[in-house]
Amino acid sequence: MTGKEIKTEMGKLVLSEEAIATIAGAAAIECYGVVGMAGRKMTDGLSELLGMENLAKGVSVTIDGDELYIELFVILGYGVKISEVARMIIDKVRYTVEKITGLKVSKVTVSVESIRLQENSGS
Repeated sequence: MTGKEIKTEMGKLVLSEEAIATIAGAAAIECYGVVGMAGRKMTDGLSELLGMENLAKGVSVTIDGDELYIELFVILGYGVKISEVARMIIDKVRYTVEKITGLKVSKVTVSVESIRLQENSGS
């Protein structure tokens, strides 16, 4: 398991890439327009909508020294302005990961894997 080691006066803390990915995925799905996270491995051009328990599978985290790179694979709702939703995701993920982990996020990339029609549940 790879991760980021943080030394404090009280000892050592190791944050796994999966833990960071879960934090990033949870932040991303809170954004307006995001239907969910998509699996990183697409087959036959179909993206799989991941459940809440699999948020980390829709996120790729790379740690290179003090550099932290995050790539999110998202499914958006039909009719949203993709550029605005992507900017919101980038800002929210960067802020949340930095606040919770104390690590500096160097780059956040958003890959829109699919657009889904929202179903009306009220009628």
